[in-house]
Amino acid sequence: MSWAWFHRFGSPPYLYGVATRWVPWLAWPAGLLIAAGLYGGLVIAPADYQQSDAYRILYIHAPTAWLSQMAYVLMALAAAVGLVWRMKAAFAVAAAAAPIGASFTAVSLATGMLWGQPMWGTYWAWDPRLVFQLLLLLFFLGFMGLRGAIDDATRADRSGAVLAIVGVVNVPIVHYSVIWWNSLHQAPSVLRSGGPSMPMSMLVPLLMSFLGITLYFYAVLLHRTRSEILRRDRGAAWVRELLAGKGARG
Repeated sequence: MSWAWFHRFGSPPYLYGVATRWVPWLAWPAGLLIAAGLYGGLVIAPADYQQSDAYRILYIHAPTAWLSQMAYVLMALAAAVGLVWRMKAAFAVAAAAAPIGASFTAVSLATGMLWGQPMWGTYWAWDPRLVFQLLLLLFFLGFMGLRGAIDDATRADRSGAVLAIVGVVNVPIVHYSVIWWNSLHQAPSVLRSGGPSMPMSMLVPLLMSFLGITLYFYAVLLHRTRSEILRRDRGAAWVRELLAGKGARG
Protein backbone atom coordinates (compact mmCIF):
# COMPACT_ATOMS: atom_id res chain seq x y z
CA MET A 1 0.00 0.00 0.00
CA SER A 2 2.84 2.37 0.80
CA TRP A 3 4.13 2.01 -2.80
CA ALA A 4 0.78 2.87 -4.38
CA TRP A 5 1.82 6.50 -4.94
CA PHE A 6 4.96 5.31 -6.73
CA HIS A 7 3.03 3.17 -9.18
CA ARG A 8 0.48 5.95 -9.77
CA PHE A 9 3.29 8.21 -10.96
CA GLY A 10 4.24 5.44 -13.37
CA SER A 11 0.92 5.98 -15.15
CA PRO A 12 1.29 8.51 -18.04
CA PRO A 13 -2.30 9.87 -17.69
CA TYR A 14 -1.85 10.37 -13.94
CA LEU A 15 1.52 12.09 -14.33
CA TYR A 16 0.12 14.27 -17.11
CA GLY A 17 -2.69 15.41 -14.81
CA VAL A 18 -0.32 16.13 -11.91
CA ALA A 19 1.98 18.13 -14.20
CA THR A 20 -0.93 20.13 -15.59
CA ARG A 21 -2.11 21.12 -12.11
CA TRP A 22 1.32 22.01 -10.71
CA VAL A 23 2.88 24.04 -13.53
CA PRO A 24 1.15 27.37 -12.69
CA TRP A 25 1.67 26.87 -8.93
CA LEU A 26 5.41 26.62 -9.58
CA ALA A 27 5.80 29.11 -12.43
CA TRP A 28 4.30 32.19 -10.73
CA PRO A 29 6.32 31.98 -7.48
CA ALA A 30 9.39 31.20 -9.58
CA GLY A 31 8.98 34.38 -11.62
CA LEU A 32 8.45 36.54 -8.55
CA LEU A 33 11.39 35.06 -6.65
CA ILE A 34 13.76 35.33 -9.60
CA ALA A 35 12.77 38.96 -10.20
CA ALA A 36 13.16 39.83 -6.50
CA GLY A 37 16.45 37.95 -6.20
CA LEU A 38 18.00 39.54 -9.26
CA TYR A 39 16.84 43.02 -8.25
CA GLY A 40 18.22 42.52 -4.75
CA GLY A 41 21.50 41.13 -6.04
CA LEU A 42 22.09 43.41 -9.01
CA VAL A 43 20.72 46.66 -7.58
CA ILE A 44 20.35 46.63 -3.78
CA ALA A 45 23.24 44.46 -2.56
CA PRO A 46 26.50 46.36 -1.87
CA ALA A 47 29.60 45.95 -3.98
CA ASP A 48 32.10 43.34 -2.83
CA TYR A 49 35.21 44.73 -1.14
CA GLN A 50 37.49 42.63 -3.36
CA GLN A 51 35.60 41.97 -6.58
CA SER A 52 33.60 45.22 -6.69
CA ASP A 53 30.52 44.85 -8.92
CA ALA A 54 31.98 41.97 -10.93
CA TYR A 55 30.75 39.50 -8.30
CA ARG A 56 27.10 40.25 -9.15
CA ILE A 57 27.13 37.63 -11.91
CA LEU A 58 27.06 35.21 -8.96
CA TYR A 59 23.29 35.70 -8.77
CA ILE A 60 22.93 33.95 -12.12
CA HIS A 61 26.02 31.74 -12.11
CA ALA A 62 25.61 30.00 -8.74
CA PRO A 63 21.91 29.02 -9.11
CA THR A 64 22.39 27.72 -12.66
CA ALA A 65 25.46 25.74 -11.60
CA TRP A 66 23.46 24.20 -8.74
CA LEU A 67 20.53 23.41 -11.05
CA SER A 68 22.81 21.77 -13.61
CA GLN A 69 23.92 19.21 -11.04
CA MET A 70 20.45 18.70 -9.59
CA ALA A 71 18.97 18.27 -13.07
CA TYR A 72 21.51 15.60 -13.93
CA VAL A 73 20.84 13.64 -10.73
CA LEU A 74 17.09 13.84 -11.34
CA MET A 75 17.54 12.75 -14.96
CA ALA A 76 19.69 9.79 -13.91
CA LEU A 77 17.24 8.77 -11.16
CA ALA A 78 14.29 8.93 -13.53
CA ALA A 79 16.22 6.94 -16.13
CA ALA A 80 17.17 4.35 -13.50
CA VAL A 81 13.54 4.02 -12.38
CA GLY A 82 12.49 3.55 -15.99
CA LEU A 83 15.22 0.97 -16.56
CA VAL A 84 14.47 -1.08 -13.44
CA TRP A 85 10.65 -0.85 -13.31
CA ARG A 86 10.13 -0.30 -17.07
CA MET A 87 8.04 2.81 -16.51
CA LYS A 88 7.43 4.84 -19.65
CA ALA A 89 6.55 7.88 -17.56
CA ALA A 90 9.96 7.80 -15.85
CA PHE A 91 11.71 7.69 -19.23
CA ALA A 92 9.59 10.67 -20.26
CA VAL A 93 10.80 12.64 -17.22
CA ALA A 94 14.42 11.79 -18.02
CA ALA A 95 14.01 12.86 -21.64
CA ALA A 96 12.32 16.10 -20.55
CA ALA A 97 15.03 16.93 -17.98
CA ALA A 98 18.00 16.53 -20.34
CA PRO A 99 17.66 19.69 -22.50
CA ILE A 100 16.77 21.81 -19.47
CA GLY A 101 19.81 20.56 -17.57
CA ALA A 102 22.03 21.08 -20.60
CA SER A 103 20.79 24.67 -20.89
CA PHE A 104 21.50 25.42 -17.23
CA THR A 105 24.95 23.85 -17.55
CA ALA A 106 25.75 25.95 -20.61
CA VAL A 107 24.61 29.14 -18.83
CA SER A 108 26.71 28.27 -15.77
CA LEU A 109 29.78 27.76 -17.96
CA ALA A 110 29.18 30.98 -19.92
CA THR A 111 28.64 33.10 -16.79
CA GLY A 112 31.60 31.44 -15.11
CA MET A 113 33.81 32.39 -18.05
CA LEU A 114 32.51 35.98 -17.97
CA TRP A 115 33.25 36.12 -14.25
CA GLY A 116 36.64 34.49 -14.68
CA GLN A 117 37.96 37.02 -17.18
CA PRO A 118 38.19 39.99 -14.75
CA MET A 119 39.14 37.75 -11.81
CA TRP A 120 41.67 35.42 -13.47
CA GLY A 121 42.60 37.42 -16.55
CA THR A 122 41.24 34.75 -18.91
CA TYR A 123 37.86 33.38 -19.95
CA TRP A 124 38.96 29.78 -19.64
CA ALA A 125 41.43 28.08 -17.34
CA TRP A 126 41.90 24.34 -17.06
CA ASP A 127 40.52 24.49 -13.54
CA PRO A 128 39.02 21.24 -12.13
CA ARG A 129 35.59 22.80 -11.55
CA LEU A 130 35.41 24.14 -15.10
CA VAL A 131 36.66 20.92 -16.66
CA PHE A 132 34.22 18.64 -14.83
CA GLN A 133 31.34 21.08 -15.38
CA LEU A 134 32.12 20.93 -19.10
CA LEU A 135 32.12 17.14 -18.83
CA LEU A 136 28.67 17.37 -17.24
CA LEU A 137 27.44 19.28 -20.30
CA LEU A 138 28.92 16.59 -22.56
CA PHE A 139 27.05 13.89 -20.61
CA PHE A 140 23.79 15.80 -21.12
CA LEU A 141 24.49 16.18 -24.83
CA GLY A 142 25.60 12.56 -25.08
CA PHE A 143 22.35 11.39 -23.46
CA MET A 144 20.27 13.40 -25.92
CA GLY A 145 22.41 12.43 -28.89
CA LEU A 146 22.34 8.72 -28.06
CA ARG A 147 18.57 8.70 -27.66
CA GLY A 148 18.14 10.61 -30.90
CA ALA A 149 20.42 8.26 -32.83
CA ILE A 150 18.37 5.13 -32.05
CA ASP A 151 15.09 4.73 -33.91
CA ASP A 152 13.55 2.16 -31.59
CA ALA A 153 12.11 4.08 -28.62
CA THR A 154 12.56 1.25 -26.13
CA ARG A 155 16.23 0.72 -27.02
CA ALA A 156 16.82 4.48 -27.05
CA ASP A 157 15.39 4.83 -23.53
CA ARG A 158 17.43 1.95 -22.15
CA SER A 159 20.69 2.98 -23.81
CA GLY A 160 20.27 6.56 -22.66
CA ALA A 161 19.49 5.37 -19.14
CA VAL A 162 22.76 3.42 -18.94
CA LEU A 163 24.75 6.47 -20.06
CA ALA A 164 22.91 8.74 -17.59
CA ILE A 165 23.58 6.36 -14.69
CA VAL A 166 27.27 6.07 -15.60
CA GLY A 167 27.61 9.84 -15.84
CA VAL A 168 26.11 10.54 -12.41
CA VAL A 169 29.50 9.74 -10.85
CA ASN A 170 30.68 13.06 -12.28
CA VAL A 171 28.21 15.09 -10.18
CA PRO A 172 29.95 14.75 -6.79
CA ILE A 173 33.27 15.37 -8.55
CA VAL A 174 31.93 18.69 -9.85
CA HIS A 175 30.57 19.60 -6.42
CA TYR A 176 33.68 18.74 -4.39
CA SER A 177 36.33 19.65 -6.97
CA VAL A 178 37.10 22.97 -5.27
CA ILE A 179 37.75 21.10 -2.03
CA TRP A 180 39.60 18.05 -3.36
CA TRP A 181 42.02 19.96 -5.62
CA ASN A 182 43.94 23.21 -5.60
CA SER A 183 41.47 25.27 -7.60
CA LEU A 184 41.27 28.81 -8.95
CA HIS A 185 37.54 28.60 -8.37
CA GLN A 186 36.49 30.09 -5.06
CA ALA A 187 35.43 27.73 -2.28
CA PRO A 188 31.74 27.43 -1.31
CA SER A 189 30.44 30.54 0.41
CA VAL A 190 26.90 29.37 1.28
CA LEU A 191 26.90 25.60 1.84
CA ARG A 192 29.89 25.36 4.15
CA SER A 193 30.47 23.81 7.57
CA GLY A 194 30.93 27.13 9.34
CA GLY A 195 27.82 28.68 7.82
CA PRO A 196 27.55 31.22 4.99
CA SER A 197 30.43 33.65 4.70
CA MET A 198 28.35 36.29 2.92
CA PRO A 199 26.62 39.19 4.68
CA MET A 200 22.82 38.97 4.78
CA SER A 201 22.46 41.85 2.33
CA MET A 202 24.13 39.64 -0.30
CA LEU A 203 22.92 36.26 0.93
CA VAL A 204 19.15 36.87 0.98
CA PRO A 205 18.90 37.82 -2.74
CA LEU A 206 21.10 34.84 -3.59
CA LEU A 207 18.84 32.44 -1.68
CA MET A 208 15.80 33.94 -3.41
CA SER A 209 17.48 33.37 -6.77
CA PHE A 210 18.30 29.78 -5.81
CA LEU A 211 14.71 29.05 -4.79
CA GLY A 212 13.20 30.89 -7.75
CA ILE A 213 15.35 29.14 -10.35
CA THR A 214 14.72 25.77 -8.68
CA LEU A 215 10.95 26.31 -8.91
CA TYR A 216 11.38 27.49 -12.50
CA PHE A 217 13.26 24.29 -13.33
CA TYR A 218 10.46 22.12 -11.98
CA ALA A 219 7.79 24.18 -13.76
CA VAL A 220 9.59 23.78 -17.10
CA LEU A 221 10.29 20.11 -16.36
CA LEU A 222 6.61 19.37 -15.76
CA HIS A 223 5.63 21.33 -18.86
CA ARG A 224 8.12 19.42 -21.00
CA THR A 225 7.11 16.13 -19.38
CA ARG A 226 3.52 16.75 -20.45
CA SER A 227 4.66 17.25 -24.04
CA GLU A 228 6.88 14.17 -23.90
CA ILE A 229 4.05 12.01 -22.54
CA LEU A 230 1.69 13.20 -25.29
CA ARG A 231 4.33 12.48 -27.93
CA ARG A 232 4.94 8.97 -26.62
CA ASP A 233 1.27 8.08 -26.03
CA ARG A 234 -0.15 9.93 -29.03
CA GLY A 235 -1.97 6.79 -30.20
CA ALA A 236 -3.45 5.94 -26.80
CA ALA A 237 -7.18 6.20 -26.14
CA TRP A 238 -6.74 8.62 -23.21
CA VAL A 239 -4.82 11.07 -25.42
CA ARG A 240 -7.51 10.94 -28.11
CA GLU A 241 -10.15 11.59 -25.47
CA LEU A 242 -8.13 14.46 -24.03
CA LEU A 243 -7.67 16.10 -27.42
CA ALA A 244 -11.29 15.55 -28.29
CA GLY A 245 -12.33 17.23 -25.06
CA LYS A 246 -10.08 20.22 -25.76
CA GLY A 247 -11.46 20.46 -29.27
CA ALA A 248 -15.03 20.44 -27.99
CA ARG A 249 -14.26 23.23 -25.49
CA GLY A 250 -12.50 25.23 -28.23
